[in-house]
Amino acid sequence: MTVTVVLADDHPIVRQGLRNLLESEPDIKVVGEAGNGIDAVEITHNLKPDVLVVDIMMPGLTGLEVVRQISQRSPGTRSIVLSMHGTEAYVVSALKSGAYGYILKDTGPSELIYAVREVIKGKRYLSAPLSERLIDAFIHKVEDTKEDPYDTLTNREREILQFVVEGYTSNEIGKSLSISPRTVELHRAKVMEKLGLRNQADLIRFAIKRGIMSLGE
Repeated sequence: MTVTVVLADDHPIVRQGLRNLLESEPDIKVVGEAGNGIDAVEITHNLKPDVLVVDIMMPGLTGLEVVRQISQRSPGTRSIVLSMHGTEAYVVSALKSGAYGYILKDTGPSELIYAVREVIKGKRYLSAPLSERLIDAFIHKVEDTKEDPYDTLTNREREILQFVVEGYTSNEIGKSLSISPRTVELHRAKVMEKLGLRNQADLIRFAIKRGIMSLGE
């Protein structure tokens, strides 16, 4: 059986390296690539691969949001998140979004291949430094977490939130999403209301804390 994979990373050289690594295995085939979060969702939804390998920080939509949407639109696809961050908050967010694997970027290349083989069996896989024994604790924490205001945002509101924290203007966002600047402003106001935020500084702090953007990537 051939395992099909889609790669999502905004750096072409990284995608090429991941493709070469995975396709060195005779039973793994990369069937698609994406350079931003919006394309990642569409390509994965259309191709419905066995596995999606996605960088946690990408333009358009974060890797975590891509995983969340794919878990709904292509539930047969198992997602593996690639990240520089090994903190509990990021791992919990990834698992809560529907990820089956979480790989740290500084681990050995063979670990990604192993992770792909584990997740297609329906198992969860975390990089060794995160310790496999913590998986159950992470899952229980996710299940016990109170409702997150971020979960109340619609897909369009999440898209606009991502664009806003990346510094795009309402006009630029409107052109990208084929909606009017006024509609962008209405969605943005709704986002601020739902998240209980008052200004741009609050929004940036929320984005960093929630993993929508990072000072380190």
